[in-house]
Amino acid sequence: MLNVKKILVPVDFPNASLPVIHQAATLAHHFHSEIVMLHAVTEASHIAGVPENGPELARWDILAETIKGARKKMDQTLGPELGDLAIQRMLVEGDPAQAIVHTAQQEEADLIMMPSHGAMFNRFLLGSVTAKVPHGTECPIWTGAIVDESSAREFAIRNVLCAVDFRSHSSKTVSWAAEIAAEFGARLTLAHVTPAVEFWGPGGTYINQEWKEALVGNASRHMTELQQKMGTHAEVFIGSGDISKVLAQAAKQTKADLLVTGSHPYGGRLRTHGYSIICAMPIPVLSV
Repeated sequence: MLNVKKILVPVDFPNASLPVIHQAATLAHHFHSEIVMLHAVTEASHIAGVPENGPELARWDILAETIKGARKKMDQTLGPELGDLAIQRMLVEGDPAQAIVHTAQQEEADLIMMPSHGAMFNRFLLGSVTAKVPHGTECPIWTGAIVDESSAREFAIRNVLCAVDFRSHSSKTVSWAAEIAAEFGARLTLAHVTPAVEFWGPGGTYINQEWKEALVGNASRHMTELQQKMGTHAEVFIGSGDISKVLAQAAKQTKADLLVTGSHPYGGRLRTHGYSIICAMPIPVLSV
């Protein structure tokens, strides 16, 4: 059973990602979680209106300012949505990447939620080698896709897509995906992408059918073994080609609301594709 007691939400100011905050509120209501809203104060923050230091900075409220910004964007729902949640506000000085990692450790966060673009995310990718909570467990990272504000307010988890590569970490990935699907009563689809089966020849591109059948057949056997091991009965999607593009197609085909993958955006499993998957996805990505 998933245990998401504390969610860390790093917030850029004044460009707070309202979709991710809405998604964090959805999860916090479901799991009865505490939200830790973190802002790393930088020169850009001060230019945007964050006080320099002293008593004014101590009184400055990132939550109140975020809700005020939402109202300016005609989003009247964020305030009431966050009103009955336990929310801790944190302002820290220094590098955003280090602040996120340190706060995740210090607060024993169960989940980090942040947008898939923006200064904090980019600096987190470049500045962080790993984000670990105590006991050596990697803290899962939820990256929200770029969506319009109205879609963000209507976020729900009805269909979960899980990308697996049949390596040792796949069991953990499937476990997370299956438990999230069970928590929200969602449909689960397991997806695997094989190498491309096209080759160049006279007149254009051709598909090696024999190679394709062998790759798909092998993947199907591995998927059956994995489901037997995990005790799941999910639907299966097997595609070939560019991982990020094929997973984006799978997300569209299965009407997925969330992709769960064993790839952290800054490296780890599937390290060469983690960031491209996040960028290509029209839905949030949970990297576990």
